Amino acid sequence: MQCHRCSTVKRRAGVWERRTKPSSPEPELEDIEDEAIPDEEAVPMEHEARPTVCVDKEEYKRMKAEIEALREQVQTLHLISSFGLQRFASSPEDIRFYTRFPSYKHLMAFWSLIESATSKMIRVTSRAKRASSTSTVTESPVTRPTRELAHRFKIHRTTVSRIIVTWANFLYTLLGSVCFWMSPAAVKDNLPPEFNAYSDTQVILDCTVLRCKTPSSLVLQSEVFLHYKSHCTFKAMVGMSPHGALTFISPLFEGSMSDKEIFCQSGIKNLLTPDTAIMVDKGILVDDLAPGTVYRPAFVIQRAQMAEADVLETQSIARLRVHVERLIRRVKENKLFETTIPLAISGSINHIFTVACLLSNFQNGPLVKTWANEV
Repeated sequence: MQCHRCSTVKRRAGVWERRTKPSSPEPELEDIEDEAIPDEEAVPMEHEARPTVCVDKEEYKRMKAEIEALREQVQTLHLISSFGLQRFASSPEDIRFYTRFPSYKHLMAFWSLIESATSKMIRVTSRAKRASSTSTVTESPVTRPTRELAHRFKIHRTTVSRIIVTWANFLYTLLGSVCFWMSPAAVKDNLPPEFNAYSDTQVILDCTVLRCKTPSSLVLQSEVFLHYKSHCTFKAMVGMSPHGALTFISPLFEGSMSDKEIFCQSGIKNLLTPDTAIMVDKGILVDDLAPGTVYRPAFVIQRAQMAEADVLETQSIARLRVHVERLIRRVKENKLFETTIPLAISGSINHIFTVACLLSNFQNGPLVKTWANEV
């Protein structure tokens, strides 16, 4: 039988029961937020009432118009501060001044013709530019023609030079691959009535010169010096069809070379046939070289006075031949040719001049306005 005393003694707690148990951690806020709250326990939140703003309708329209005007003003100021085609798109005069094209639309039409070929353009690097340079004179940075463009586009002058040479080479190759020489049948189909007396005329030829800086080498000076200009020059022969399109351009030669020698070396002789005629200035004496007829103004030789028939023929030929001089003047309206050509670009001047001549067919309308309807 169990003792009553023993039954009243309390049982001693075990070791693990005597240890202090850590208090249960409070649930974190993230855990509470993650728990789904039953819809019935969700408490709807009350939205604060927004104040109603009353604006006068006329005042609203005025402010809206003012904002649009300010936006246009900001856009205009942005275009003015930047130098590019978009700035001059609405000004045909400026487009003509900078590009020689009559309008922005005309320029974009030409761009659409060559845009696909630009992906194959080979860019000129600074190393290639130095390797191809033939200049013997170090030009002053103040007189470099690339300085103005460098300031306008905020790039270095050598970068401007490389861009110009790259595009000159590209257009020289691209436009040069197009045959501008016209067949005798095509020339007759487009012959203006003024040439009826000279209907077999295939091309009107004339020579032009570009002034260049004097080389330091005496040998080069003697080759490029032109006596009747009293200046160092480059010379080229330009050909125009009777209806006014440029159909021939020779490479640039030394200024001291005669017109007759340029006629031989330019390659124009190989394009002519015995049944075609050329019209030239009285100083181009190529009668013994041209395979066909040569129309040239008469000049006095050991005679006191010119015959009446020669006077009339001279006036008639001069009146028609003057248009090739107008074509050359269009080419020389490019700013580079209005000044003395620096020797620093002598390695590229032939490409640049040829491209300027070829572009004249795209940049301009007919030399004589009446020919536009007749041809």
